[in-house]
Amino acid sequence: MLSASCHCGAVQIEVPRRPRALTNCNCSMCRRYGVLWAYYRDKDVRLIAPEGAIDDYSWGRNTQRFIRCKTCGCVMQWKKHAVDAQSWTGVNARNFDPEALGDVRIKLLDGAKTWKYVG
Repeated sequence: MLSASCHCGAVQIEVPRRPRALTNCNCSMCRRYGVLWAYYRDKDVRLIAPEGAIDDYSWGRNTQRFIRCKTCGCVMQWKKHAVDAQSWTGVNARNFDPEALGDVRIKLLDGAKTWKYVG
Protein backbone atom coordinates (compact mmCIF):
# COMPACT_ATOMS: atom_id res chain seq x y z
CA MET A 1 0.00 0.00 0.00
CA LEU A 2 1.27 3.46 -0.92
CA SER A 3 -0.35 6.60 0.45
CA ALA A 4 -0.12 10.29 -0.29
CA SER A 5 -1.69 13.48 0.99
CA CYS A 6 -2.31 17.01 -0.12
CA HIS A 7 -0.16 19.82 1.32
CA CYS A 8 -2.47 20.57 4.26
CA GLY A 9 -3.16 16.87 4.98
CA ALA A 10 -6.95 17.09 4.70
CA VAL A 11 -7.12 14.73 1.72
CA GLN A 12 -5.30 11.41 1.42
CA ILE A 13 -5.14 8.88 -1.35
CA GLU A 14 -4.16 5.21 -1.19
CA VAL A 15 -3.03 2.94 -4.01
CA PRO A 16 -2.11 -0.75 -3.86
CA ARG A 17 1.50 -0.51 -5.05
CA ARG A 18 4.26 1.65 -6.42
CA PRO A 19 3.52 2.66 -10.04
CA ARG A 20 5.36 0.94 -12.88
CA ALA A 21 5.85 4.27 -14.67
CA LEU A 22 4.85 7.91 -14.36
CA THR A 23 3.49 10.14 -17.11
CA ASN A 24 4.60 13.73 -17.61
CA CYS A 25 2.00 15.26 -19.95
CA ASN A 26 2.29 18.69 -21.56
CA CYS A 27 -1.40 19.25 -22.35
CA SER A 28 -2.87 22.59 -21.29
CA MET A 29 -4.13 21.24 -17.95
CA CYS A 30 -1.22 19.03 -16.88
CA ARG A 31 1.36 21.66 -17.83
CA ARG A 32 -0.38 24.22 -15.63
CA TYR A 33 -0.92 21.82 -12.73
CA GLY A 34 2.68 20.54 -12.86
CA VAL A 35 1.58 16.97 -12.17
CA LEU A 36 3.12 13.55 -12.75
CA TRP A 37 0.47 10.89 -13.28
CA ALA A 38 0.54 7.35 -11.94
CA TYR A 39 -2.23 5.20 -13.43
CA TYR A 40 -4.36 2.67 -11.56
CA ARG A 41 -7.72 1.01 -12.02
CA ASP A 42 -10.30 3.32 -10.50
CA LYS A 43 -11.51 0.53 -8.20
CA ASP A 44 -7.99 0.23 -6.71
CA VAL A 45 -7.71 3.89 -5.64
CA ARG A 46 -9.06 5.05 -2.30
CA LEU A 47 -9.64 8.78 -1.75
CA ILE A 48 -9.99 9.66 1.93
CA ALA A 49 -11.43 13.06 2.77
CA PRO A 50 -13.95 14.54 5.18
CA GLU A 51 -17.21 15.68 3.65
CA GLY A 52 -16.78 18.97 1.83
CA ALA A 53 -12.96 18.75 1.69
CA ILE A 54 -12.65 18.16 -2.04
CA ASP A 55 -13.47 20.21 -5.08
CA ASP A 56 -13.29 19.26 -8.73
CA TYR A 57 -12.91 20.86 -12.11
CA SER A 58 -14.13 19.59 -15.47
CA TRP A 59 -13.42 21.12 -18.83
CA GLY A 60 -13.90 20.54 -22.54
CA ARG A 61 -16.46 17.82 -23.15
CA ASN A 62 -16.66 17.15 -19.39
CA THR A 63 -15.24 13.65 -19.71
CA GLN A 64 -12.74 14.05 -16.85
CA ARG A 65 -12.80 15.49 -13.34
CA PHE A 66 -9.65 16.90 -11.76
CA ILE A 67 -10.11 16.34 -8.02
CA ARG A 68 -8.31 18.62 -5.59
CA CYS A 69 -8.24 19.65 -1.96
CA LYS A 70 -10.61 22.53 -1.30
CA THR A 71 -8.26 24.02 1.33
CA CYS A 72 -4.76 23.91 -0.18
CA GLY A 73 -5.66 23.30 -3.83
CA CYS A 74 -3.41 20.26 -4.41
CA VAL A 75 -4.60 18.17 -7.34
CA MET A 76 -5.01 14.60 -6.10
CA GLN A 77 -6.28 12.74 -9.17
CA TRP A 78 -8.27 12.84 -12.36
CA LYS A 79 -11.03 10.41 -13.09
CA LYS A 80 -13.63 9.93 -15.77
CA HIS A 81 -17.16 11.14 -15.18
CA ALA A 82 -18.51 7.78 -16.35
CA VAL A 83 -16.65 5.18 -14.27
CA ASP A 84 -16.96 1.44 -14.82
CA ALA A 85 -15.01 -1.63 -13.68
CA GLN A 86 -12.42 -1.14 -16.43
CA SER A 87 -11.85 2.60 -15.85
CA TRP A 88 -8.40 3.96 -15.13
CA THR A 89 -7.64 7.01 -13.03
CA GLY A 90 -4.58 9.21 -12.85
CA VAL A 91 -3.15 9.80 -9.37
CA ASN A 92 -0.87 12.80 -8.91
CA ALA A 93 2.42 11.16 -7.95
CA ARG A 94 3.87 14.50 -6.81
CA ASN A 95 1.85 14.01 -3.61
CA PHE A 96 3.75 10.80 -2.73
CA ASP A 97 6.95 10.87 -0.72
CA PRO A 98 9.69 11.06 -3.40
CA GLU A 99 11.62 8.27 -1.65
CA ALA A 100 8.64 5.95 -2.07
CA LEU A 101 8.81 6.40 -5.84
CA GLY A 102 12.54 5.81 -6.10
CA ASP A 103 13.66 5.36 -9.69
CA VAL A 104 10.26 4.90 -11.34
CA ARG A 105 10.61 5.73 -15.03
CA ILE A 106 8.99 8.96 -16.28
CA LYS A 107 7.41 8.79 -19.73
CA LEU A 108 6.77 11.97 -21.71
CA LEU A 109 3.33 12.33 -23.29
CA ASP A 110 2.81 14.95 -25.99
CA GLY A 111 -0.68 15.96 -24.90
CA ALA A 112 -0.29 19.36 -26.54
CA LYS A 113 -0.26 18.01 -30.11
CA THR A 114 -0.17 14.29 -30.85
CA TRP A 115 -1.34 12.49 -27.68
CA LYS A 116 1.52 10.04 -28.23
CA TYR A 117 4.34 9.06 -25.89
CA VAL A 118 7.58 10.66 -27.08
CA GLY A 119 10.04 9.45 -24.50
